[in-house]
Amino acid sequence: MEPITIHIVDDHTLFREGLKFLLSTTQNIQCVGESENGLECLQSITKTKPHIVLMDIEMPQKDGIATTRELMQIYPDLKIIALSMYGYEHYYSQMIDAGARGFLMKNSAFDDVQKAIHEVYKGNTYFSPEILDALIKNLYKKKNNKPTQTELTEREIEILYNICKGFSNAEIADTLCISKRTVDKHRENLLLKTESKNTAGLVIYAIKNGLFEV
Repeated sequence: MEPITIHIVDDHTLFREGLKFLLSTTQNIQCVGESENGLECLQSITKTKPHIVLMDIEMPQKDGIATTRELMQIYPDLKIIALSMYGYEHYYSQMIDAGARGFLMKNSAFDDVQKAIHEVYKGNTYFSPEILDALIKNLYKKKNNKPTQTELTEREIEILYNICKGFSNAEIADTLCISKRTVDKHRENLLLKTESKNTAGLVIYAIKNGLFEV
């Protein structure tokens, strides 16, 4: 099996070295490059050609948000996982808009790092639990939101909002005074229309398409 190749972008040498060492202990993940800022990443990634970039958000010269946006324009198939010491929601909404597919706190357990890498490599999304919780708790519905290019109905947007807020299908049914079966069907349609795999994917979709804000 071909290893999943990783490029680490972080301005702290000790963090990069530690993460590289941990990755070297895994059988199917290989670190092929590292950069200490966004400018260096843009210059070196043409040589390393990784599957996934682990991207710090706060860096000198060129931060992770600007770097991610530029990388996605050049390499649209590249998968990026954001790294941060802080759980500030505005960071993650901007990284979502830039194209990141995963979000990890730097104090995450290495098991979570491996899980994020594998999930994002497969085309899914991944949030550290604390980041997902923070995003969900601070979501609010935009006024006069309109259906996006996927033509979500007003009811689907309403149900999507409640899903992103962490409510179960049964709770949504009670809140909207409809049957759970109806909510089940709407959730299924939402996953299909938005091409999402899970709640994390729906959160990313909703924020990226301007339906809700954090």
